[in-house]
Amino acid sequence: MAEWFQRLYKRRFVRYGLPFLIVIVGGSYGLKYFAVVRYEFRKGKMITYEEGKKYGLQVKKKEDKPSLESEYLSLEQKDMDSWKNIRGPRPWEDSKSIQDEQRH
Repeated sequence: MAEWFQRLYKRRFVRYGLPFLIVIVGGSYGLKYFAVVRYEFRKGKMITYEEGKKYGLQVKKKEDKPSLESEYLSLEQKDMDSWKNIRGPRPWEDSKSIQDEQRH
């Protein structure tokens, strides 16, 4: 029996290939477990602003995302035709003197 194991161990596949396959297949199952745990924690219930106030917790109120129409109206109110192009200082120029020059 011991001779049979020695002959089997001399094969390259048994020494190198089989452990490699075990690590690859076992790693995929291990990653599957960790991915499931990750998504279970993401499904946790979030506390709303009202529930936080009820229990005395400091919860930030979720701000509404601006709609496309409101952004368009705010841009429409701005004067886009009368603007002045102001360049920044070059790396070899003194930024303080350039800013003072542009202010006057």
